[in-house]
Parts: sequence; C-alpha cells; structure tokens
Amino acid sequence: MQTPSDQQDRHDYPSHWEADVVLRDGGTARIRPITAEDADRLVSFYEQVSDESKYYRFFAPYPRLSAKDVHRFTHHDQVDRVGLAATVGGEFIATVRYDRIDERGMAASAPADEAEVAFLVQDAHQGRGVASTLLEHIAAVARERGIRRFAAEVLPANTKMIKVFTDAGYQQKRSFEDGVVRLEFDLEPTDRSLAVQRAREQRAEGRSVQRLLTPGSVAVIGVGRAPGGVGRSVLNNLQESGYTGRLYAVNSAFGDSVFGEDASGEGASGEGAQKRADIDGVPAHRSVADIEEPVDLAVISVPADRVPQVVAECGERGVRGLVVLSAGYGESGVEGRERQRELVRQARSYGMRIIGPNAFGVINTSPETRLNASLAPQSPARGRIGLFTQSGAIGIALLSGLHRRGAGLSTFVGSGNRADVSGNDLLQYWFEDPDTDVTLMYLETIGNPRKFTRLARRSATTKPLVVVQGARHSGITPTGHAVQATRLPHATVSALLRQAGVIRVDTVTEMVDAGLLLAGQPLPSGPRVAILGNSESLGLLTYDACVADGLRPQRPRDLTTGATPADFRTALAEALSDDGCDAVIVNAIPWVGEDGATTDPETLATELRAAAAGCPAKPVAVVHVELGGLAEALAAATSTGPDAPTPPTGREPETPPSVEPPSTEAPQPPAVEPPSTQTPEPPPSDQYRIPAYPAAERAVRALSEAVKYAQWRREAAEPGRVHEYDDIDENGAAGRIEELLAADGDPRGLTLAPADAHELLARYGIPVRQALAAPDPDAAAEAARTLGYPVALKTTAPHLRHRADLGGVRLDLADEEQLRRAYQELTDAFGKPAELRPVVQGMVPRGVDTVVRAVIDPAAGAVLSFGLAGAASELLGDTAHRLVPVTDREAGSLIRSIRTAPLLFGWRGSAPVDTPALEELLQRVSRLVDDHPEVVGVSLEPVVVAQRGLSVLDASVRLAPPPARDDLGPRTLPGY
Repeated sequence: MQTPSDQQDRHDYPSHWEADVVLRDGGTARIRPITAEDADRLVSFYEQVSDESKYYRFFAPYPRLSAKDVHRFTHHDQVDRVGLAATVGGEFIATVRYDRIDERGMAASAPADEAEVAFLVQDAHQGRGVASTLLEHIAAVARERGIRRFAAEVLPANTKMIKVFTDAGYQQKRSFEDGVVRLEFDLEPTDRSLAVQRAREQRAEGRSVQRLLTPGSVAVIGVGRAPGGVGRSVLNNLQESGYTGRLYAVNSAFGDSVFGEDASGEGASGEGAQKRADIDGVPAHRSVADIEEPVDLAVISVPADRVPQVVAECGERGVRGLVVLSAGYGESGVEGRERQRELVRQARSYGMRIIGPNAFGVINTSPETRLNASLAPQSPARGRIGLFTQSGAIGIALLSGLHRRGAGLSTFVGSGNRADVSGNDLLQYWFEDPDTDVTLMYLETIGNPRKFTRLARRSATTKPLVVVQGARHSGITPTGHAVQATRLPHATVSALLRQAGVIRVDTVTEMVDAGLLLAGQPLPSGPRVAILGNSESLGLLTYDACVADGLRPQRPRDLTTGATPADFRTALAEALSDDGCDAVIVNAIPWVGEDGATTDPETLATELRAAAAGCPAKPVAVVHVELGGLAEALAAATSTGPDAPTPPTGREPETPPSVEPPSTEAPQPPAVEPPSTQTPEPPPSDQYRIPAYPAAERAVRALSEAVKYAQWRREAAEPGRVHEYDDIDENGAAGRIEELLAADGDPRGLTLAPADAHELLARYGIPVRQALAAPDPDAAAEAARTLGYPVALKTTAPHLRHRADLGGVRLDLADEEQLRRAYQELTDAFGKPAELRPVVQGMVPRGVDTVVRAVIDPAAGAVLSFGLAGAASELLGDTAHRLVPVTDREAGSLIRSIRTAPLLFGWRGSAPVDTPALEELLQRVSRLVDDHPEVVGVSLEPVVVAQRGLSVLDASVRLAPPPARDDLGPRTLPGY
C-alpha cells in the first residue's frame, strides 16, 4: 500500500502560485512551488544553512539531507502537501511547506482543515523578510486547498521564527509543552493581518525605490568613447550634478584608446595604465564584472539585443537596481513586448528592480546624493516636490516648466514603459520621504487602479498628490504599457481619484501651477478670497474667475497704479489679518513712481514676502502682468529674517475652518486612520516662496484645487462609518446566490429573472414595487384590479425601457376605461403587445426620479453610482461615483455631488425629498455588493424619492463568479 508521500502528484503544476515579491530590504525574489526537478537545488541550499538554523528546523543536529529527505521535500501532491521556495538567481534562499494533519497530528486528507507549517531560511538572507512573505503565500495556497488553520512547533530559542508568526496579525493560540512552543492560528485574513501586510508592503516597495534613488555607486553601461550619445550624456550629467558616490563608465567596445596599447596592462607601467583607463576622469571598464567595488545602480544604454547579456552580468555582479534607457521594447510592437517581458523576468530573477525600459532616468537633489542619472542636461534645484512621469517628452516639459518658475525637486523618475517600477512604488516611497511635501504625477495608464486608489488615499492625508492623466479619451493604451483594462469611462475614474483625495487636473500646466502653490503655501481654511492690486481690471478678472471656480471672493481692493511696494505690503498684511479671509490673491502690473522710478520687482517681492511671513497660516498667490523678474524674485526664497515663521506648506492651517465651500461637490473622506488635526512643526527652513502666475485664471484654478483638497483633508479626519442593518440577511443571500450560480453553470454569469432579483434585494432591505405583466387589455385590467387603482401602464421593451420621454409610460390611470384607452394608444403608437411587453404597476407618491447602480470593474473594484433619471442627466453625464463600501458620510456627499442635486433639496420652492431614505438605500446597495463579490452588477431604475420615503420601481441584478481580488491576496509584483 502506498503512503501519501509515495503517490504521484495529484494536480498539475500550479503555475498561478508563482510570484515575484519585494523583500524588506527592497530586493526581489521569486516564489514558486518546489518540484521533483529541484533536488540538486535543495541539497545545495541546505548545505549553505548553518548548523544552528538546521537545529531550529529539525530540533536536533541534522548536518545533511538523506535521499529519502530530498525525495519527500521535493515531491508534493499540491493539495495535502505543498512546498514553496523563494529563489534569487535561480537558487533557493528559503523554503516553506505544509502537511495536512488531523486532530491527532497525523497525516490526513480533506476534509481535515488543519496543516503543520515549517520554514527554513538561508542565514545570509535572514532579516530580509523572506519568511514573512512566504507565510503570506503559503497561507493563500492553504486557503485555496480548503485548509483553515496552521500549526507550528518552534523551539523557544528560535525567537526570529516565533516573531514571524506572532507579527503576522492572525488570531493565535500559544501553548508550551515538552520544551516546544506550539502556535496555532486561523488563516482567515483579519483587519490586523491586512494592516500588517500592507505596512510591510509599504516598507518593502518604498525601500526598493530608495535603493534606486540613493545609490552609493553608479555604472553607466554603453558610454561611447567620443563625446555625444545617450550613455556619454548621462555620464556627463552625473558628473555635472556633483554626484557624491563612485562612478564607472562601461563599454565592451573600449579598446586601446582607453586602456592603452595593451589592454591587459602589460607593456605599460601600472600608473600609466591606470591614468589612461578612464573616460572624462571616470574609471572605465569593458564589463561591470570587471569593477572590483560594489555597484548599486546600473544605467543601461546599449542596443536592445545586447541588454540581456548586460543584465546577466549585472545580476551576477550583485548590482541592486537598473535604469534601462534603451528603446526597442513594448513601444515597438509584439516582438518588443515579448522582449520587455523577458527583461523584467530576467532582472527580477537576480533580485533587481527596473526603471524603464525606454526610460528618461532618475534625479535626486539631496545633498547626500546629488544624482542626475537622466537625459536632463541640467539638474533641477533642490526643492520639496516629487515628480513622476511615464513620458520622456512630458518629463522634459515639466522639468523645464518647474525650473522657469523657480521650483525645485526632491526626486524625479521618468519611467518610460513602466515595466516594473510604477507610480504605486513611488507613492510608497514618497509617503515616508522627509524631503518630499508634494507629489506630481503624469500618468498615461494606471496598472493597478485599486491599489493606486488605496495608496493615494493614504498619501493624500499627509501630502498633496496632483495627477494628470494622458490618453484619457482615446481609449488606447500607450504602446509599451501592459495594464489591466478598465471598463469605466474616464469621468468615473476621475471621480474615484478625487474621492481618494487626488487633485485631478487636465494639463501639465495646471499641474505645475497647483504644485507651486501647494509646495510653497499652507492650505486654506476655506473658500473666502481677498483680492488686491494696482489694476482694477485685473482685480475684476480675478473676481470673476473665483466665482466661476466655486470660491467666495471679496470685493477687489484697488491700490491704484500709483501704489508703491510699501503700499502692497501694508494692504497684504491687512488682508491676511482679516478673520473673514482665508487666502489672498495679489495682482501687480508695471508702475511708475512720482519721481519717475520704474518697477522694481525685487523690492516688490521683498515687501510681499515680508507681509506674508507675518501671517504664515494663509496662502498668498501673485498674478503679474509684464513684470519681468517678479516670479523669479518671489521664488528666490530669500530669508525673511531670523524671527520670521515659516508656513507649514501643503499642510493644515493653524486656524480651524469657519465656513464650508459653496461647491456642490463634496470630496469624500476615505476609510483611513484620521490624520492629526494639529499644526505640525514647520520644516527647518527660513525660506518663504510665493507662487506667481501670468494669468488670473491660472492662479485662481490652483487656489481652488487647494481649497477643495483642504476640505477633503478635514473630512478625511472623520470618514464616517459603514452601517450594520439588523434586517440584512447576509447568510441567506449568500446561499441563494450560490444556488443561482450553480443552477446556471455559465462561467460568464447570468442576469437574474425579475422575481429572483427582487428576492435577493429584499434580503438586504430593498423592496421593489410589484409589476404585473399585461400581454393584452384584459390582463392589464385584471392586474389593475389586483394592485388597486390608480395604476401606471408602461412598456418594458429594451428600446423603450426607462424612456418616459418617448411616450412609453402612462401614469395616474384612475379606472379601467382610462387603462384600456391608454393600452390602445401604446399599441397604436409603438407596435404589438408582444414587442412592447407592457406591465401594470401601482402608482407611488410623486417625487424625484433617480437611478442607483453598482458595478464591479475588474481593475478598479466595486463602484457605486448615483444620478437623476432622464435624458437630460444622461446627456450631461451628471452622475456621481464612489468606491464600495461607502460610509454614511460618503452616501450623503454622493447625492449632493451631482449638478442637479438642488432638485432634491427644494429647488425653486419645491418640497425637499427624503434624502435620508436615499442615503440608506445607497448604503444597503453598497453592503450587498461588498458582502457578495458574486454580485457584479445592480441597477435600480427608477427610484422615486418622495417627501417621505422612496419607491424602487424596477431592478436588475447580475451574478458571476467573483473576480480575483489582488489586493486581498499575498503581496506580489505585477506578473510578466
């Protein structure tokens, strides 16, 4: 009789368990199932493990594995016995396995739902978070195979492994017996385990970017012997930026002109050979393998067909990260996309991350690094803005625009095809980067919208995030970008980003404008704006722009064209000291003084900075016309004196908000930990910058975005809660959904019959008004008698459904005569009853017709939408959206954020409708799709909201097998 360990594998190789992961130190590893072909790797791995680690694993001296051990540890049935390995460079660095056991601790099969788990990590890789990452993946595998609980026996001295289990966040039991610590824990994810997982994800991914931006040494591979070319340009840029680390120039074609007559160094003195082996004073090598010192970052600029060899050399040499400037990848077609996939796979196999390919490069202005490994010929000034772009051309435009405006950067990444390192990784890094206060991102695609939204929400609670999306309306994914498709229109994606606190602007010019204000000024407490200047006309333009952007401007104060810089200072100080003012816009045009002196921008800038520094809690922006040099003078950040306070840029003001913004759109508070409402300590700087704009509309638009973002921050401190309703039958709904899916059997899912849809909705406290079929006039009359007059007669044909404007609905039919006449009119106008599918429904109290929908997008997740019913709203696209689950505050803001919301609140003297009932309906629909991922679509149309209560007149529900949730599984990098 065969034992389970002797049986052949019961399942095919589970390739979906393979994953690339980022470890605690920022390096990468590959996790995959262990197979019978791994015997030699396992033996080699075990030989490199210390005796102490072996003792901790087997509780006894165990110097080597026997042939039987090797067979047992490499043969798994992928159900009751599973083994995973973490690999770097194709070699094992750690293993984990589980064996299913019964209540006696003996080997078992399903339905036993407990397994014993054990790890072994090579000593050289301990402390990198390998075991914690493997635990996440083996737990996900176990859940997939019906295992609900892990048990582990650990020696008390093995404190590192005990910590791996106790820190994971699962519900645990611990016991001590016979000198062994026994840990038991359920594998169902908890809020704490998810929080732990995401905190580890943030640290690991942030550290992986930090390694790329703060290298101690850089090798530029592909440096030409003659001046010019990409590689030589990058090398020169690194030198001119004052890079503080070690530099190396690498090119396999370097010959006698670089190394002397004898490439080996023979025939020349050592001193002379060393002198000649350089490019512009940088040590030169034919291969990165020839460099004796460690290399942290390699910048690759060689033809695409030579990149694999270079990557292999870098991996073998222990290079920690790559910036691939080379083109010829995903942007060049099918062959290039395959070349790009292979590049990522190859680099990750060595534990390296990639920026690129087709990248523009990276910049770090920190004085400890001073890195300009990019194609930008001039390194930007040091500043507090982090910049990420997926386009080299846009990167050039942004760097130039920020430089002209006097703005500095902390870090810059031009990712090109974004095959590996993405905007999500940069958000992880900037979240804890003390040198970055504001982040700007130009995105052509969002590879993981669900994760991006989560990270953006967390980041926006402390640092403004300004985003421009390219390719918004083309519907075309830029070449070179491998991303998951979304079915959501751009307007919906934009609304979801704003819900997450993202400042969404349409152009790179608007992004720079907003970034300058947020990086140099505090957040406004509200929308009240004081306007002053020496041009009445410019003041009126500013006033109109404020009104158009939802701000509350005060009457402009005209200082007249004779105003001096001192007059500007006095007026600005007075405006800032006014409790009825939240921000100030200063307008300035050239002037000529009484003594004939002309405009002096430096003097005006000094006076304005001095006045603004006296009230650092309120933002100031300047609009200038034909005042050359004023913008530069204001951005020069000259000291305002030893005692002048520095404003907390991009942060909450000291004074609490006293008014609400008038905009109908209320940005939504996310479900995150509330940020501190106290004013943080100002940064250690005596500098103060005031942003200047060449047009009033641009200054006002930037200020408007700051006002809305500040309001979002205040609401984020109190995000509301997701209600628990006592009448919801979650278990009953789950059982019914399972039955309906099993009965249908179509993997694409099904649209429920009306009766089934109404039954499911009723389990969540959402009743749908009964409608009876009326295939002929007599059936219509019988239905009306059953329901009671007055009734409505309407068609349900697809081309007429929910189109009252086309005449397919007759309301308030008081008796049978009216009903039969209406029936005849419908059939005469639109066709036979079989085509119209008429139904009779009882009348409900009059109100406002609305539409509530929920949809599961494969990329963004579950989205709840709301709008008014009717062609006008559809034509204008007046629909609001929120990510599920929605809180009570989000439900309230959802119905108030559409432009036609006044119709719900008593517009032009009409009676307000029951918005609390509408908010409850939205929360119940949200709960339904959040509790049951199989519910992939819900449509309630129309929902008539009356003065008291509401009525759902029609509903449809679609079910399908739940889509994969990559945000709930173990940490992985996007697959290639």
